[in-house]
Amino acid sequence: AVQEHLGQCKLTLTQHLTHLVAGEGDPQAGTMTECFDCDNCKESLYGRKYIQMDNGPYCIPCYDAHFANTCDECKELIGHDCRELYYEDRHYHEHCFRCFRCDRSLADEPFTCQGQELLCNDCYCSEFSSKCVACEKTVMPGSRKLEYNGQTWHEHCFICSSCQQPIGSRSFIPDKKDYYCVPCYESKFAPRCTRCKKTLTKGGVTYRDEPWHKECFVCTGCKTPLAGQQFTSQDDNPYCVKCFGNLYAKKCSACTKPITGFGGGKYVSFEDRHWHHNCFNCARCNTSLVGKGFIPDNEEILCRDCSSDL
Repeated sequence: AVQEHLGQCKLTLTQHLTHLVAGEGDPQAGTMTECFDCDNCKESLYGRKYIQMDNGPYCIPCYDAHFANTCDECKELIGHDCRELYYEDRHYHEHCFRCFRCDRSLADEPFTCQGQELLCNDCYCSEFSSKCVACEKTVMPGSRKLEYNGQTWHEHCFICSSCQQPIGSRSFIPDKKDYYCVPCYESKFAPRCTRCKKTLTKGGVTYRDEPWHKECFVCTGCKTPLAGQQFTSQDDNPYCVKCFGNLYAKKCSACTKPITGFGGGKYVSFEDRHWHHNCFNCARCNTSLVGKGFIPDNEEILCRDCSSDL
């Protein structure tokens, strides 16, 4: 990946103090009789400019030859009287420190180093920076941006397709080429609970092809949640087993408890009376009459043997 960073060159101006020594015949020389020579070439510095170093004075040519840095661009010495730019251990004449693409001076400009090439901000952005898919303008290095699915946006360009507000660091939901903040997506697309009419953001149950919140899908009678429980319906209203048995189920003529049919339960009907299978027994000997002949005797039912004894 291309590293996008801005560098700022360290501008240094070589400010070596040059001195002018009066000539031997000059009245200003006074009575100076000591020799005053260049520490390198040993030539007299009387009447000449020189630069004082820690180890002694140097004439200008000797100073440039021994102490001046070499320009990384033109490979020539950077003289004592030149402005010198310094960046990452490299030295440049001011006029040599330029953009590799457009040749603009970088002396007072932000720039980027791409490999060994120095580029002005405009050239770098044009060649290496990504484009915002919304406004199609360059996303400048160092600016706030958002990236998703290989695409880039300015932070202020990444907006909800519904409310048109910047999404920023909030959660969002993509829909084809549109992007929605969560509240707008739920309002626009999420199913609504059949009971409370609010959106279902997660979970929920389906009853008669209609969505419900789990906490909204309750027994019509006792209001107990029915999610994950056995239930039945009456007039399209859901009921738990207990409420349905108490309100609508047939009652066993023997034990008087509801006959719900849940759990594989079977029952026997005769005229207007009903029995659980395990309750359909002879009133005298208690023999099961399921699948057998029986004789009704008023409110009782009897097996053939007990009936013949009457």
